[in-house]
Amino acid sequence: MSTLNVAITGCGVIGRTHAVALREFPEVRIAALVDAIPAAAESLADFIEKNGGERPPQYPTLAEAFAAEDIDLVALATPSGLHIQQGLEVLAAGKHVVIEKPLDVDLTRAQEIEAAAKEAAAKGIVASVISQHRFDQSSVAVADAVTKGRFGRLTSAIASVAWWRSQGYYDSGDWRGTWSMDGGGALMNQGVHTVDLLLWFMGRPVEIHAHTARLAHERIEVEDTAVATVTFENGGLAVLHATTAAYPGLTVRVQLMGSEGSAVVDNDRLEYFHSKDAGGESADMGLQGGGNQAEQELARYPEEDYKAADPTVYPAGHVRQYRDILSAIADGRQAGVTVSDAVNALAAVRSVYVSATLGQPVLFDDVLAGKYNDLEVRTGSSAAESA
Repeated sequence: MSTLNVAITGCGVIGRTHAVALREFPEVRIAALVDAIPAAAESLADFIEKNGGERPPQYPTLAEAFAAEDIDLVALATPSGLHIQQGLEVLAAGKHVVIEKPLDVDLTRAQEIEAAAKEAAAKGIVASVISQHRFDQSSVAVADAVTKGRFGRLTSAIASVAWWRSQGYYDSGDWRGTWSMDGGGALMNQGVHTVDLLLWFMGRPVEIHAHTARLAHERIEVEDTAVATVTFENGGLAVLHATTAAYPGLTVRVQLMGSEGSAVVDNDRLEYFHSKDAGGESADMGLQGGGNQAEQELARYPEEDYKAADPTVYPAGHVRQYRDILSAIADGRQAGVTVSDAVNALAAVRSVYVSATLGQPVLFDDVLAGKYNDLEVRTGSSAAESA
């Protein structure tokens, strides 16, 4: 394919991640760096040049970059609160866009760009949101098995993010732990990727019933612990759990269970896999007994495709997701992760907060439709407050 000119907007740590990932593709040229802080853009330009790349010109705004350069794709690596405004600007200019996670912290704003992305798609414009864990080797193996019906009817799932964040983490910035700037706590910030995987595997939610609490931290508005039960359109049930109050920090774990097979992904590793169609040892003894086909399932996916060239600089997931995005642009199709996917994950998180605030189950479609847009969500009572 011909050269694809990319502008990276936001030249901090995440901007560097995108730069390193994009340089894996010979058909890509980083044609511009955009940042309101000149020193940040200069620093990223230095980094690219030092590592053998062509030094890109720097611009303070997207408008100036568009006026001076022939840009095909924009990677938005700016603070979350700028994603929607800048994303709309990129789409209005007829450019492809990749938005770093999260799409936004506000569902209403997110739905605004979802509508714009759908209009752009009709014109062949690709809009995607970084959700790199969908491209992990283990996640791909499980999702492929789900698509092929190898687990039979999906009956239940357990998704857990059991991490620890110190009080110092929340005290390190005035915006941390606030509804207005953080958009939520353990579920929004640490758990949204796991929510996305849960929806990818299980399908569309119908009803969510949740509780949230602030149990191990002070001086924050948001939750450090959230639990929810989720009912899906396929009839399956799930338990969702996220916390930053699990000292010293445990793993991220997704268990998927069906009538003909089950899988466990723990910290991005396929810990367990069994499907009837693969035959072999009986699964009657469960996880610790027979039936674990994980290694043979992973062998279907070339290991070299799932390794980071330099894991200290960027997660390999960004490279794998860009591979899909660039292929979508070349083939004239939409990317594997769409803006609507990101909106659904955000709506699921919002549903948890709405349910916890109201103390009752809520319908996912009601949340998407804006029924609770005016509701000011809050965190459930802390241990101190309830004592």
